[in-house]
Amino acid sequence: MNMSFLQELFNSITRRDALRRRRSTDAPPPDHGQVVEACRALLASDGEASSIALASGALALYQGLSPDEKEAFFERLAADFAAEPEAIDGAYADYRERRDNDSLQALFTACEPRRQELFRRLNLASDGTHALVGMREDLLGRLRDRPDLAGIDQDFAHLFGSWFNRGFLVLRRIDWNTPASILEKIIRYEAVHEIKDWDDLRRRLDARNRRCFAFFHPAIGDEPLIFVEVALHQGLPSRIQPILAGEDGGVEDPEDADTAAFFGISNCQTGLRGISFGNFLIKQVVQELSQELPQLRHFVTLSPVPGFAQWLAEQRQNEGLPGELREALAELEAPNWHEDAAQAERLGGVVRPLAARYLTEEKNRHGLPLNAVARFHLGNGAELHRINWLGDVSPKGLQQAAGLMVNYLYVLDDIERNHENYTANATVACSSEVRDLARKARKLAKGETTR
Repeated sequence: MNMSFLQELFNSITRRDALRRRRSTDAPPPDHGQVVEACRALLASDGEASSIALASGALALYQGLSPDEKEAFFERLAADFAAEPEAIDGAYADYRERRDNDSLQALFTACEPRRQELFRRLNLASDGTHALVGMREDLLGRLRDRPDLAGIDQDFAHLFGSWFNRGFLVLRRIDWNTPASILEKIIRYEAVHEIKDWDDLRRRLDARNRRCFAFFHPAIGDEPLIFVEVALHQGLPSRIQPILAGEDGGVEDPEDADTAAFFGISNCQTGLRGISFGNFLIKQVVQELSQELPQLRHFVTLSPVPGFAQWLAEQRQNEGLPGELREALAELEAPNWHEDAAQAERLGGVVRPLAARYLTEEKNRHGLPLNAVARFHLGNGAELHRINWLGDVSPKGLQQAAGLMVNYLYVLDDIERNHENYTANATVACSSEVRDLARKARKLAKGETTR
């Protein structure tokens, strides 16, 4: 018998039953206890067909829970579906005595929380993978206040790391002929530069000098995981507004471009946070574009610098800095400061060096760059190549980074070396221009002249 047909049949029946129950005015909403019992029944099942139906039923019940009931369910997952300490102790004692592969495997099995097997079985439902991604999204929203639930997240991350590895991902080009259901999701998921309407989307997708690529996973259908927007350009771009307006670079024929500029990378599924797709996406898109347009010489981002404006505000409070420097930073609080050409030029001479210091020297508690976008691209093997003053003068760009944007350059021959140096030593690969700016920042901090 065709098992995929049987799976769809059981899921269809289960969904219809769940829908009928929800429509019944007499049926109370489910509670977390019902979901827990459904999960216990699923773990106890030893038949594939019955497990498919039980998995679909359990997920349907979970999706009907209120936010409070979902939190109560997570509490039960943490307490009732963890690994059994007695089983671990017994398996470890057996391994210490026998020291063979069978006892080692038994120890591995005992150490695995029962939640992981539960999630594998829930994944039998036809929409199980997407439903579990949504379940993890629900969980992530609670972890700050409920660190005791972190073990569940670790189980999700462990399984998703296997389920969403590169071998299962499918790269698709997104253009104006892509089905509208997917295009609507591109509009909704764009996280870097808001897509205002369908006309805005068409400007980004339909021009000959634009490309957009997304990763999909067979188990979640037409839901994109991550996508990247590309502008084919003459030279390295320094400002985002012309690109978004479709006026960038003066390149009408893709054959005239020498640069592929990645100007927007958006993760679409919150429930897959921490599962790395972006590095694979950029590297595969570079390969695709190199084959299509072999004349391309530069692969570069035009990236935001979120958090930089907040860091600048903190520097203003540092009484160890020269008063002139702190007074200059205070000018960033004035409305429309960027529209005064003389003031903007003066501030650029201060803020660009500070940005170089921020991106190359400011580290988090793990010894890595403080800025998340920098960590992403540097970890992928890119070089911090150029700091662009007034690269984004939108309200968002001014608020999060004082109008600053950055070019990270992907040099194919250097990617592996940069990645290894970053991974081993947290080394920030950067251009001589950025290093000079960082030295200037050190002089500014000491009150020395840089002229």
